[in-house]
Amino acid sequence: MNNAQTERLLTIGPPIKNEALPLPTKFTAAKSLCFETCDSDSFPATLHQASFPQFIKYMGSKVKILDFVISGINEVYKGGGVCDLFAGSASLAGAIGDQVPFISNDIQKYSAVLAGAYLMQDEIPSTISAACLIEEARPLAEDLLRSIGPYANYDSISEREAFVKAENDALSLYSKPLPQEYHLFTRFYSGTWWSAEQCAWIDALRAVADRHEGHAHHLILATLMHAMAYCGQGTGHFAQYRDATTDHAFKNIALYRKRSLPEYFARKWHKDALPLTRRRPVQGHQLLSEDYVACLETLKPCTVYADPPYCFVHYSRFYHALETLVRYDYPEIQHKNGKPVKGRYRSVRHQSPFSIGTQVPGAFTKLFHGVQASGSNLVLSYSNTGMITLEELLSLAQGTLGCSHELQVLTMAHVHMTMGRAKDRDRDVTEALLLAQKK
Repeated sequence: MNNAQTERLLTIGPPIKNEALPLPTKFTAAKSLCFETCDSDSFPATLHQASFPQFIKYMGSKVKILDFVISGINEVYKGGGVCDLFAGSASLAGAIGDQVPFISNDIQKYSAVLAGAYLMQDEIPSTISAACLIEEARPLAEDLLRSIGPYANYDSISEREAFVKAENDALSLYSKPLPQEYHLFTRFYSGTWWSAEQCAWIDALRAVADRHEGHAHHLILATLMHAMAYCGQGTGHFAQYRDATTDHAFKNIALYRKRSLPEYFARKWHKDALPLTRRRPVQGHQLLSEDYVACLETLKPCTVYADPPYCFVHYSRFYHALETLVRYDYPEIQHKNGKPVKGRYRSVRHQSPFSIGTQVPGAFTKLFHGVQASGSNLVLSYSNTGMITLEELLSLAQGTLGCSHELQVLTMAHVHMTMGRAKDRDRDVTEALLLAQKK
């Protein structure tokens, strides 16, 4: 590491003396999916949308239509808890998790971390500063950067050819063994969505997260996801990163390479993460990472909100980097012709039956039967651009839930953002809520 690089690395926040913290006992979600520990008299008659921060950019997010979603939930809500069956970015947990006991479920583990940031407040709120966390991470980032040798100073690169060489040098780290326990992103992702320096900070802050337990662990990881999203040079997801094939692309990507990941982390921590520690705690929250069928099999009567995938693309492809951040399991990377594929995808990724045309009707039938067996009410989000028509969806619901539930459909017009598609950035859609209330 040269002197200029050292100086640049050490200017993030004031130096703070920090003692090493013990490794935590990891949070384990409860397996009994009921709300028996809660006082039923404390449940509100009507739920409302509370303000909450967003941590990541997320396709299909319901943030802009949460008032519509919550109005639908209120149509069938009769007290008790709420289960978000496909929680995704956990926006519903952020919106109503301070009012009712909440089960947040999604087969992708990063979703549980985001939900935990909204839901899992400690009895004594954390007051740790971003500067303390960054100072704790700094020696780990420095050590990684010393191990990889000289790395690019993007402030000094003004020509596209030199930039492309620096990117290729960073990509070559994939084949370089590193001795540090936390080096996954530095090795696997340098030169992709992030620079080598940014990846070293991701690994360092990921290590720091594991030294903290409880709510702080969730908040550190959620805030790190935010920094990754806004320092990454992609379009908001992680399907594929961009190449500097033109001068315009080079100049735009270079802007993201120059962003300081710890600075983005620090701003988000103080603006949004720490205030969540002072949110009203509610007893009975649970975080799950299960298949929707398994979740429904053990669910006690409550109000289920289901927002399954609408289209043929799999979320595990677009958010694999977040899944790897949370699992931190050094996964086998998908290869083609002996080389890692450009997206650096996990070789084993979840494939949703709601995104496979031939499996969609059966997937919905299993969902409806699971809700019926649990004795729950249901609010299901779907749209007219889904894998099946709204008429087909209602027919499936009538065939399974019709004998036990009153069915109703609410619709609204909405403009959907497609995140990165040059010729199809906005799309007019009809959002629908299928309501199923026990007779």
